[in-house]
Amino acid sequence: MEMGASREERVKSHPTATAIIQARMQSVRLPGKSMRELAGKPLISHVIERALCMRNIDTVVLATASGEENAPLVKLAESMNCKTFIGSEHNVLERYYFASRKFGGDFIVRITGDNPFVDIAYAEIIIEKARTGNHDLCSALNLPLGTAVEVIRNEALERAYEQSSEPYHFEHVTPYIKEHPHLFSIERHPVNLSNPFTKIRLTVDTPEDYELAQILYSHLYHGKPFSIHDIISFLIKHPALVKINSGISQRPMHHSEKGHVP
Repeated sequence: MEMGASREERVKSHPTATAIIQARMQSVRLPGKSMRELAGKPLISHVIERALCMRNIDTVVLATASGEENAPLVKLAESMNCKTFIGSEHNVLERYYFASRKFGGDFIVRITGDNPFVDIAYAEIIIEKARTGNHDLCSALNLPLGTAVEVIRNEALERAYEQSSEPYHFEHVTPYIKEHPHLFSIERHPVNLSNPFTKIRLTVDTPEDYELAQILYSHLYHGKPFSIHDIISFLIKHPALVKINSGISQRPMHHSEKGHVP
């Protein structure tokens, strides 16, 4: 890029991406899960580690809520050289929007703090798809619950914040965009994943989820993140493990969110 290039030209050549991880200590089904141990480290540290490993992310932010109970999350994130933001506890859309205003980013990568199995390689693919296609919302098809990310164009996030009106719009961040496909460019990118466990839960929302996560991390984590392919290979050898949390129902969501992988 030549000297004196405009900001618009620079953005076009390299749109920036900011990962925002939503996490707080309050949880109905598994209180304090963010700081529960997985392979000798707090669960949230694995989520942050995976985001920091994504090569096409420019900034990683932990966005939590006010309240002294969330102080350990902030302290841990800062110790990992992860940016922090403190915002609304229940208005997650507002938390994302204000965090994006503070830290910038042409694209916002939404990661939830109860997903220590987010797959780095597939996340990088979705980020690149969003960038090259300049999509307002980009996500992956065919990935197990808890392993994917959503990538939101900053302008679309701002529009969603300004125009959302229903309570669930603010709790889940992207429903307004999904409900208005005529207003937004939405891309659900199919990924090529051979997975015999199509209904496997790889998120941590209940004691059963945490039990499975402990087993997987104790066998697969050796100081660096492992992939969804590693998980599937391990489960093929130990298929009974899938039953640990197979009876858990995903929390009820608005109809527009059904089938959504956060």
